[in-house]
Amino acid sequence: MSSSPEIIQQALDSKAWPFQEAETLLKRLEKAGNKKGYVLFETGYGPSGLPHIGTFGEVARTTMVRQAFEFISDVPTKLIAFSDDMDGFRKVPGNLPNQEMLANFIGMPLTKVPDPFGTHESFAHHNNARLCSFLDGFGFDYEFKSATEAYTSGEMDATLLKMLASFEAIMKVMLPTLGAERQATYSPFLPLCPRTGRVLQVPLVSRDVDAGTITYRDEETSQLVEVPVTGGHCKMQWKADWAMRWAGLGVDYEMAGKDLMESVKLSSAICRILGVLPPEGFSYELFLDENGEKISKSKGNGLTMDDWLKYGTPESLSLYMFQSPRKAKKLYFDIIPKTVDEYITHLGKYAEQEGKQKFANPVWHIHNGTPPAQKIPVTFALLLNLVSASNAEDKETLWGYISGYAEGATPEDLPLLDQLVGYALVYYENFVKPTKQYRAPTAEEKRALESLVEELESLEDNLPASDYQNVVFAVGNEQGYENLREWFGALYEILLGQKQGPRMGSFIALYGRKKTIDLIMDTLRSYK
Repeated sequence: MSSSPEIIQQALDSKAWPFQEAETLLKRLEKAGNKKGYVLFETGYGPSGLPHIGTFGEVARTTMVRQAFEFISDVPTKLIAFSDDMDGFRKVPGNLPNQEMLANFIGMPLTKVPDPFGTHESFAHHNNARLCSFLDGFGFDYEFKSATEAYTSGEMDATLLKMLASFEAIMKVMLPTLGAERQATYSPFLPLCPRTGRVLQVPLVSRDVDAGTITYRDEETSQLVEVPVTGGHCKMQWKADWAMRWAGLGVDYEMAGKDLMESVKLSSAICRILGVLPPEGFSYELFLDENGEKISKSKGNGLTMDDWLKYGTPESLSLYMFQSPRKAKKLYFDIIPKTVDEYITHLGKYAEQEGKQKFANPVWHIHNGTPPAQKIPVTFALLLNLVSASNAEDKETLWGYISGYAEGATPEDLPLLDQLVGYALVYYENFVKPTKQYRAPTAEEKRALESLVEELESLEDNLPASDYQNVVFAVGNEQGYENLREWFGALYEILLGQKQGPRMGSFIALYGRKKTIDLIMDTLRSYK
């Protein structure tokens, strides 16, 4: 092992969920052995649509477990991103061009459906290329595997013949889960019609284990058709297909959404019928929209990858995937600034932490144990308020304030902060500015604001944020605010036009004492 036993124990003591998963996987290997000589992680992808935020989440979380496993073990690992591209084309997504053309290919394997964008050999090839580009863009270490190639190359032949020999046992697992009508026609084997090339869901007339074939009746010609189960002449129904993949490839670990828990159980049962230990797994919760409803690709009621990355860093998205994966979480625009700031906080704490604290810190898992040594002097929320108060429209303006606040800070030395400045400008324009609602101060609030101006005028520039914060507190107390939250709430609503806001001392230090005085005075004059 590359790490000492003491360090490994610290990692396990951290109770970070990737290390807990890695430990479970290690115990599995110690008990059951591993003839492959490496541990195989897998993630699945359905190329009937483009990669999305759920695809990222599954690969990111699986990678975190893989990294944790590599830290506590010297057993080599691989990650396969498996594309189920031999699946039948069930319906035409409404967001694709050439709808009429695509409608002619319903039922065809996705690798036989023409690419509506005209850039690749097939619709599946187009989406597979997008998947690889997507994963490469995040720097994931993986091996792409196509179901079509796995079936047609013969890689799955031995497992398919085992499944044919175990047909009755597999049916006993599957039939109780189906309705009466579906039971009458169900087969785990889906032949590819030699006449049309379509993936058929038809009942079997007979099967020949010795010959490795199945026979069905062509519904259009009424003729009996015998096809091999090997060589890409058949594919498996979804749950049986998953089990075939696990058994045929020797998958050791695959996680899945909570909505697939029943599928995991059935696929695991089929895997055991084939004499193979099912992989270890992890059931993660699904994302919710801002109304608490499950996110649906067809509804379009959730954030996309492009949405998040327009307003927040890739690292913040990884943090969101790391946090509480077994809890249902809302995924909408308002959580982006909060998550960005949480990432900044975790990154800032890492250098000061020791032992199991480091391994529990999400940035260890986001950066595979080597997070960048950047101390970000300004929160994302504070940047948003700076944009609001300064009416800045470019990075240079904001960096003028930042450089005055954090002496020597430059975009070149703090590239992450420079990214955040860009994100803040875009997020403010699209989400904060349209919702601003300023209100007029009451007579009591006017007196309090005038008192705050007097106190700020008596102070010097470039004092610590805590000094300015103490003055704001003192004015609130002197003006008779029993609950200082009301005083700060008034400042946010009157000066910034929003219900919530920054720590005022930090805002004054960043925006500047004189600029803050001008902001207050301009506001008071506007309500005379």
